[in-house]
Amino acid sequence: MTIRRLLAVSTLSLALSAGFAHAQSPVALDRIEAAVTAGTPRVVAWRRDLHANPELGFAETRTAALVAEHLRALGMEVRTEVGKTGVVGVLRGGRPGGVVALRADMDALPVLEATGLPFASTATGTYMGNSVPVAHACGHDAHVAMLMGAAEVLAGMREDIPGTIVFIFQPAEEGAPPGEPLGGARLMIQEGALANPRPDAIFGLHVVPGRPGSVFYRPRGFMAASDRVDITLHGRQTHGAWPWKGVDVIAVASQIVQTINTLTARTIDPTTTPTVFTIATIDAGVRYNIIPEDATLSGTLRTFDIAQRDDLVRRAGIAIDNVAETYGATAEFTVRQNAALVFNNEELSAWLAPVLTEAAGAGNVNPATPPTTVAEDFSYLSQEVPGVFYHLGGSKDGVDPTTSPPNHSPGFDVNEAVLPLGVRTHVLSAIRFLERD
Repeated sequence: MTIRRLLAVSTLSLALSAGFAHAQSPVALDRIEAAVTAGTPRVVAWRRDLHANPELGFAETRTAALVAEHLRALGMEVRTEVGKTGVVGVLRGGRPGGVVALRADMDALPVLEATGLPFASTATGTYMGNSVPVAHACGHDAHVAMLMGAAEVLAGMREDIPGTIVFIFQPAEEGAPPGEPLGGARLMIQEGALANPRPDAIFGLHVVPGRPGSVFYRPRGFMAASDRVDITLHGRQTHGAWPWKGVDVIAVASQIVQTINTLTARTIDPTTTPTVFTIATIDAGVRYNIIPEDATLSGTLRTFDIAQRDDLVRRAGIAIDNVAETYGATAEFTVRQNAALVFNNEELSAWLAPVLTEAAGAGNVNPATPPTTVAEDFSYLSQEVPGVFYHLGGSKDGVDPTTSPPNHSPGFDVNEAVLPLGVRTHVLSAIRFLERD
């Protein structure tokens, strides 16, 4: 654990145990529920508008303008262009107190939507120099709409809020676009999103396949650290009928994929530290009867243990070089982190469970769900201040979550019936944190 995290945990522990002298009677749940219900039609409308008008990472100009206009209309202090297109809103309550942050991500994906929705995206954008279809295939449209709704509810009761709430609308959660050194969370942190005022805690959510109305998370390591892996192979071009006259990078690439799969499956215990090492792209050649000079491979590494990750990267580099050398080729192997481990503060996770139950109802909150190998750059925000990130089940009614389209697939959609729950969890996690005794 870093010194920064130790200090943050210490500060949080003092705040949770000692509280503030100004603490008052909590805002009644029925008052919150009435405000959430009144705002739900707007939340649905925002979600559909954002879904029909998706924007790629660091290009969320329309989305950011919509968010900023809404926050200003609520009377908040608003900063724009924090991390290129990021927006930060500050709501100062009517009573003195601590500071809590809520975060939503805004970017869409280069995916051709196949949901058949009447508000399905037909948008295009530029990705890696090419014009591509763009869609909200990960639910960030719902995230933005729910946090906009929470901002409206909380602004409506500002005089009863003992402290300050920071709303962070983040670009480029899906990773730094090509040519950019940092993704959205790290760039927003670098440009002061967590400063003036600095939060005592931060909360965020993500819609995923799951029973509608369910909320789930776990303390400590919840979502995997994510690394991008790139491998470039150099061989010698030759006729496909004379492979012995060249150096066959196609054969090398095939062997490397098998080596990585075996290395991971046979040297890592998946019951203690889940690890996924996937090669997802292979690019080589232009003609069926020519073995090319070069090949490039790319993929992703998902891990929960830093030392184990570092050792696996070291051993993979050695194995890749050995395979290439065996065939007479050369290899370049690079690894770049896209997201750190989403680490949910243990004390804050325990405190949050009854708050989420207040929002979702008894039996709908699981604070001990298994870890997941998908990743989130919320991890960088919760490295700076104690945080908890949780998932919101958003499958369609009557659909088995195990068979509903996953995030990042063309058919992914969000059950709009869960939008009010997301608003409630945001509102209650913020206001109950500030009200804690």
